[in-house]
Amino acid sequence: MGRVNGIEHPATIRKESHATTTTRPSRPPAEALERVLAGPAGLGSAAIRFTPPQPGDPPGRGTPAPARIEGVYCPPAVRDDRALADLINAQLLEWADGVELFRSPDLRAGLLSFDPGRSVVLCHPDAPSTEHLLTAAKLLTGENAVDDYFCEPELGGAPEGLGARLAVAQSAIDPTHMPAPYDAHWRAALAGHPALRCMHAAMESLNRLATPAQAHRFRHEIASLYLGYEAEGACVQEERTPPVWEYLVQRQLNSFRPCLAITDAIGGYELPAELFALPAVQRATALASTASTVLNDLYSLRKEQASGRFHYSLPTVIAQEEDCAIDDAFAKAIDVHNDLVRAFETEAAALAAHPLTARYVTGLANWMGGNHEWHAGHVGGRYATSP
Repeated sequence: MGRVNGIEHPATIRKESHATTTTRPSRPPAEALERVLAGPAGLGSAAIRFTPPQPGDPPGRGTPAPARIEGVYCPPAVRDDRALADLINAQLLEWADGVELFRSPDLRAGLLSFDPGRSVVLCHPDAPSTEHLLTAAKLLTGENAVDDYFCEPELGGAPEGLGARLAVAQSAIDPTHMPAPYDAHWRAALAGHPALRCMHAAMESLNRLATPAQAHRFRHEIASLYLGYEAEGACVQEERTPPVWEYLVQRQLNSFRPCLAITDAIGGYELPAELFALPAVQRATALASTASTVLNDLYSLRKEQASGRFHYSLPTVIAQEEDCAIDDAFAKAIDVHNDLVRAFETEAAALAAHPLTARYVTGLANWMGGNHEWHAGHVGGRYATSP
């Protein structure tokens, strides 16, 4: 185990070969849940059955062996296609250049190292076309651009004034209606910032694929995400570590939920608004997104500790609230993650009787599994876990 700031990494990380890329802690699902997690039939689905490599086979191009955190329970990833991920990355870079996202060559290289193509290929195995996958990658890139440019100090972001900047960011996907000449000033502001250009163009791609109800859903989820950004920004500005319950409130907002909530749009179908609004569907979506974001906390803890700046995550808020070592808090955070996943499974099993809700929660489970696989294999950049 490695050390960060003299602290032993609070989890046992094991390197795995490509022969075991789909290994997960086993827990037999209920019969209904087995129907929910039946698997995809979309673009590249021929590649979803993992087989052990034969002697002499080369390792997967560009994809490092996973480094999994021991004890994390998560649905399995069902499709990993390096060639398809490379195609999406190439198309995404061409699009990002077109909207002038990058202020420096380093930022362009950073996007490629982030490997968004592999992320969406893993998380959306039922996507019917490369256009659907590319749209998911554009939205993911846009969300990260807003976070980086507006929230992260490396690119000039700061908690001070964050709410005002995010209100403008929301208008990039949810147009503001105003008379001239103010409309021209607003449009000039959108065109003048790389993250706003990126998010606006990504939303245009979603509008071409999604129904009006699905597009409206995404706009609502992004507004909630920005509210979570503001809550975190306030705590950072005050250097206040919230209690665990408040942190989990924040994490349900400041989460991957916008990515999960469009699983039907990227899958080429629609979960109607009246079904999406059902309390059980909302619980399943919230549980899946919060669990996936807590997983992010676990995999990114080492890099956050090494940054030297004030930050908090589930392990650190547990450590402060319970006055325990970060090792113990990390183990408790794993338990919280696993409890969230199992609560999701309970909700998913109950929703399996309806074909559309069953398909939707299958998409949520696929996203969770793909997100875990991406984090476990993404040993560089923002989510570094290796020494």
